[in-house]
Amino acid sequence: MQDNRCRLRVEAEIIGYIPALYKFAHRFHRTESDVEDLVQDTLLKALGNLDKFQEGTSVKSWMFTIMRNAFCTKYARNKREQVGLDDVQINKFSTKPEQEWRVQGQEIEQAIAALNADHRKAVDLVILQGTSYEDAAVLCQCAVGTMKSRVNRARASLSRMLS
Repeated sequence: MQDNRCRLRVEAEIIGYIPALYKFAHRFHRTESDVEDLVQDTLLKALGNLDKFQEGTSVKSWMFTIMRNAFCTKYARNKREQVGLDDVQINKFSTKPEQEWRVQGQEIEQAIAALNADHRKAVDLVILQGTSYEDAAVLCQCAVGTMKSRVNRARASLSRMLS
């Protein structure tokens, strides 16, 4: 732009086209807030780049081109951006409620305590500590089949008590 008078004339013309810009922006967006954002973005770009405006060019066409380009740029950027968080990020920020697990843990402890001594010992060795049936049978001084039977009966009893 050559002189200040010309700049003021173009600024006044830009302000005069604001209602037309709102109508044109409705072609791109449905919500009023998005329309307002697009018009504001267009006005900021136009006023910030007045020095690039060439005299003899239609101000209205220049403004509509700026708006269309602003919309296309934002649309392309939004397509590339991932909306929301992926599962890994969600798991970082969320924690499981502890109360439920505490209650279930107490119920399991009470159910194990209610087992007879042989079954309780079998559950402790085989299920809780991960001892093999053979080693557990040696520790309890019984046959391997007896140890498997005790664990099986203990599991069945626990299942009944906890269901």
